[in-house]
Formats: sequence, C-alpha cells, structure tokens
Amino acid sequence: MEIRRIHTLHRPAVGPTRSPRLLFVHGGYATAGCWDAYFLPWFSRRGFDCRALDLAGHGASDGRERLDSFGLDDYVEDLTQVAQGLDGPLIVIGHSMGTVVVERFLEQNQVQAAILMAPVPPGGILGATMNIAFSTPAFFSEQTRATRGEYTAQTLRTIRDVYYSPETRTEDLIRFGGLFQAESRRAILDLTLLAMRLGRRRPALPVLVVGGEADAVFQPGLLNFTATRWQAEVAIIPRAGHTLMLDAHWQAAAEKIADWIAQQT
Repeated sequence: MEIRRIHTLHRPAVGPTRSPRLLFVHGGYATAGCWDAYFLPWFSRRGFDCRALDLAGHGASDGRERLDSFGLDDYVEDLTQVAQGLDGPLIVIGHSMGTVVVERFLEQNQVQAAILMAPVPPGGILGATMNIAFSTPAFFSEQTRATRGEYTAQTLRTIRDVYYSPETRTEDLIRFGGLFQAESRRAILDLTLLAMRLGRRRPALPVLVVGGEADAVFQPGLLNFTATRWQAEVAIIPRAGHTLMLDAHWQAAAEKIADWIAQQT
C-alpha cells in the first residue's frame, strides 16, 4: 500500500463523548469539506468524534497534480490508512462514489457498522450516466463549468435539478461550489465497469442504506440492490436529492442516521 499524505477534517465530540467514532468518505467530484458544512458539526455536537478525509488528488491531500492516475482501489488505500490510525469502535459513512470505496474497504477491514448514502448501484454508473444524458443533456458541460466556479443561471438550475432537491437555495449552491472539484478519469472508468469486478467476501455487520426520494442520479428504486448485498436496512429521505449531506433536507438525513446509530450501540 502506497502511503500518501491524506488530509482529514476533525470535529471532536462536544460534551460527553459517545462511541463509536464516525469516519466520512466523500463522493465523486467532492472534497471532505462537503461533510463539514452541516454533518460534522451536527454530529460532533451530539457527542460523536467525527473525521472526513480528502481522497488522493482531492482537497488538501497529496496527488492533485496526478488526479487522473488514481482509481477506486487507491481510494480504498486512503481510507484504510486513515481508519487504521483511529482507536476504538468505528462507523464508516460513504456517499455516492464513496460508498464503493467503503464497500471495498469492508472486504478487508472490520468496523462496527457502515452507512451507504446515495450508493452507486452494483451495476455501476453507466445506466445513470445514460439517463442523465437523455434527460438533461446540458448537464455534463454545466458540471464542468461548476467545478471551475463558473456559475450561470443555467449552470445553477442544472446542478440543482440533478444533484439537489428543488428546495435547495441558489445562494447555498453557490456557497457549496468550493467544496467540489474535478474527478479522476480512472475512477470514473472504474465506476463505469463496476459490474465486471468480482468482489471479495462481504462481512456480516449492520449496514444502513440511505437515499433521497428526489435523487435524479440514482433513483430510490435502486437502493434495494445495494441493500440486498449487505442485508441492510433502507431509509428514504422525503423530498431529498442526491447530495444528501448538503441538500435542503440534510437534517432529516442526519437525524435518521443518528437514530439508526443509537439502535446499534
């Protein structure tokens, strides 16, 4: 395993500390900062020690200059490196692409539980990519503009339509812009060919699969495919979009996750 400098955001527990620790893994085109807008402070105020990592080539971690060289297995190494540096019971929480990283991590590592938010379906992203191409053909060019911080009215409208609920405010979309960046082409290829990979043994552990009712990337009906793999509980957040930790309905997702964790501990 290659050792890289992996940047993490740390929000220590406020008040009496609850077990276990929480470790958050961002999705594609994102950075650890996407968790720090709402989730990390919210959970830390409830007594959880929280960390979120920037995967290689993202945020403040090593590798920005060679982002396209990193694949999903490299991201698993990053998660493993950070997780092995933490003591005590641990729950890993991934979003979108980050759920694939978490699932592969679980093939080799034991944790107390896992939470998969807006997970990539076992068949990969090809179907979702084709759906978006037909339903929102301007999306790909507008996403490129957004990752460069170039916002037009159409850019904001398109990003909201695909990634968020209609209730998410325009000023928040602009504020969130700095939390996102380009994604590795190799990682995107890995996600496209996901169905071709033979996974290892999946351990038995509590898993929660969470999705948004208004997710335009991976529709709620796809959640059961991931849940079946893990014999997991499924929670659908009313009216929420794909980017659950930043959506206007983020707190409903956080409360559902906190309630589920309380049932496991």
